[in-house]
Amino acid sequence: MTYESLTLSNDFIFAKVMQDEKLCKHLLEIILDIKIKSICYHEEQKVLADSPDGKAVRLDVFVDDDINTVFDIEMQASNTKELPKRSRFYQSRIDDYLLDKGVEISYNDLKDSYVIFICMQDIFEKGRHYYRFENLCVDSPDIRLNDGTVKIFLNPDSMLNDIGEDLANFLDYVKTGEPRDSFTEELDKSVAFARQNKAWKEEYRMINMRDRVNYRNGRHDMIFELVSKGIITVEIGAEELDISIPEFEKEMTESGYKIPATKIV
Repeated sequence: MTYESLTLSNDFIFAKVMQDEKLCKHLLEIILDIKIKSICYHEEQKVLADSPDGKAVRLDVFVDDDINTVFDIEMQASNTKELPKRSRFYQSRIDDYLLDKGVEISYNDLKDSYVIFICMQDIFEKGRHYYRFENLCVDSPDIRLNDGTVKIFLNPDSMLNDIGEDLANFLDYVKTGEPRDSFTEELDKSVAFARQNKAWKEEYRMINMRDRVNYRNGRHDMIFELVSKGIITVEIGAEELDISIPEFEKEMTESGYKIPATKIV
């Protein structure tokens, strides 16, 4: 897919469009059914912390409002089967970022936080557009933990009438790219602007190039590790990477892996 054909369902385009404070604030309002006086972007720190695999956690849209509630909004075009656990990890990283470790503070100073995933599929397969999760007592569901954390998962893949018209129009626009009201028309104009922005196009190209390099390096490391542990042979490893055996052995040793002395037969 070319950059010029990307839609709001692309996470890069979504993040760029949400740089418009008016659009971002209105989207939060229709998702949460609240009024927000103003929002503030955490532009200087979208990368919150390192994840367990050594990769930086980068948030699509990270803002807070006038009463110090923090929101992370993520666009998820594919179901990676890990979103519930990822939402938990994101909230922990948000807390870690917001806490000033140099000052002694109370846990009560932690801001309320929302992690919102806009998905293209119903990952819970219960036929709903809207899933909101808060911590409740299992034995007495009327008792809330009140820890200030909320996780919300949205998707356009439902026939239920479980959301308001404004949110339904937004989700339909995410799915079809066809605006249905004044808000989605404004979104559509912003998407068109993003697709014409040459600087953003180059940024997108560089991100894709970096991701391809990371994927290649990750796959090579995985194959090298399998060979070093004797799980597969050098010959199979070279075939998997589509390179010659001498090239494979050279890359493997340069990457810090040892070639087993004995080969599997």
